[in-house]
Amino acid sequence: MPDFFYIKDDIETEVKIKKSQFITHLSYADDFQKARDYISNISKIHKTATHNCWAYIIGKKGETFHSSDNGEPSGTAGKPMLGALQKHGLTNIVAVVTRYFGGTKLGVRGLIEAYAEAVETAVTGAVLYPLVEFRQFSLRTDYNYYEKLKYTLTEKGVEITSTDFEKSIKLILQIEESSADEVYHFLVSLQDAGRITGLANEN
Repeated sequence: MPDFFYIKDDIETEVKIKKSQFITHLSYADDFQKARDYISNISKIHKTATHNCWAYIIGKKGETFHSSDNGEPSGTAGKPMLGALQKHGLTNIVAVVTRYFGGTKLGVRGLIEAYAEAVETAVTGAVLYPLVEFRQFSLRTDYNYYEKLKYTLTEKGVEITSTDFEKSIKLILQIEESSADEVYHFLVSLQDAGRITGLANEN
C-alpha cells in the first residue's frame, strides 16, 4: 500500500456546529507558493469571516507542513486541521477552514473537535489518489525479440510509455519505484545477453 495520497479536484464542504458555520476548502498544492496563494484567495473570498484557519502538507513524504490558528486560541484550529490531513496520509494538499461565528462559544476542546471535524468531513468526501513514484528507463531491441520482450515486461508490471520503430525499436519504460531495482537488474541481464542495447535511466 502507498504511504501517501493526494487529491486532484478542489473540495468544498460545510458543517454547522453550535450555530457556527465551518466551510472547508481543500486543494492540490505541490509547493509552498501554491499553498500560500490558495490560502490568500480563500481568505479574500471570505474576508468578512471570523477566522480563516489553514494547514498544508507538501512533499513526496509529507515532509513540509505548517498551520495557522488565524486568531483562534493557540492550538485549537491549525493543528487539529493538520492532524486530520495527516491521519489520511495526505500530502501536496492545502486546507482552509472558514468560520463564521454563530454566537455560541465552543471552548478549547470544542474548537479542536470542530476544526478536526470540518476537515474530516471534507476529506471523507474527496477522492484520494495514491502517490506513487516511478522510474523511467530507455532501451533498444531488435524486431525479432520485441514481442517476447513486451510480453515479459507486461508480466512484470512494467508500463511501456513510448515505442519508436526505427532500425531497431526504442522503448521507454515506466516502473514503480518499489520494483524498479529488480526490473533494472533483469534488464541488465538482457543487455549482457545481447537481447537489448542502450539501457539508460531517464530520470
